[in-house]
Order: sequence, then structure tokens, then C-alpha cells
Amino acid sequence: MSEHDEHVRDEHGHDEIGRDDEAARAWRGIRTLVLERHDRRRQVAAALGVSFIRAKALRALLAGPMTMRELAAALATDAPYTTLVVDGLERRGLVARAPHPSDRRSKIVAVTPEGSQAARRAEAILNAPPASLLRLSRADLATLDRIVASLLAAEDAEDAGGTGSRPAMPG
Repeated sequence: MSEHDEHVRDEHGHDEIGRDDEAARAWRGIRTLVLERHDRRRQVAAALGVSFIRAKALRALLAGPMTMRELAAALATDAPYTTLVVDGLERRGLVARAPHPSDRRSKIVAVTPEGSQAARRAEAILNAPPASLLRLSRADLATLDRIVASLLAAEDAEDAGGTGSRPAMPG
């Protein structure tokens, strides 16, 4: 056996190359389930009568009023596009802009009661588990929950270390 025939093994003795393939297959499956088979963005947009980015802005503002700059960061959009997003929401009475209390050059954006109701409706649509997930056994759900929590914790740790590239707010 030459040195090129040897496989790198992880701490459990598993072949790293096979592990990468398994990780890629698992990721493709997750992506297919979430972004293709159960993509709720169109459903949210139709239910609210706004584009999904506007629904995302409403959801971000549920946490509390933000400056336009903070909202742009949360949406991972530039300032001119964020202004267009907020303009559309404001026309529909879903957000209100006000001058920043300590910086007159800045505006604060807050959801209106109607905007808060729309954001909660979007959350309900996005958070409703698909039937295939509801059919899993309690043991499988517990395992899946543990794995997802572990993945999220690892992403959070990477972000805290400055190595993450995740947007401020997921879809």
C-alpha cells in the first residue's frame, strides 16, 4: 500500500473522505427539504401581500425598533434597497418611521400593530412543521432536535470567533 492509498481517519476511525461525502449528502437533503420541497417564502408573501424580503423585515422588527442601518444589517441588504423595502411597508401601514431621538440624521423604523400581526402570521407559516416531520417517531424527533441544536451551537461558536459567514437573520 503506497502513502497515496492511505485514508485520513477521524478520531473515531472513520474515513474522512467518506465523512465528507456523507456530510454533503446530508446537506443536500436538508437543503432540498427546506428550500425546495417546503419553501414557505411564496406562501408567506401571498398571505401577507408583500414580497418575502418585506416579510423578513417585519419579522426582524418584531424584536423592537431599529435604525435603518441596523435593519439593513439584519436583512443583509444595502441602504438604498432597505429604504425601498421600508417605503413599501410604510405605504401599507405595516411600519412607521420616526426621527432617531439622539441622532437627527438617522431614522428609527418600528412595526405598527398591523405589521406586528403580519409578522406573527409569517412566523406561524414558516414555523409550521411539514407533515413528513410530524410523522417521525418521538425518538427520531429527539435525535433530530439534538443534531440541529448541535449544528446551530457550532455555527454560533464559529460566528462568535469571527469565522462565520452566516447572515444576521435567516430567511
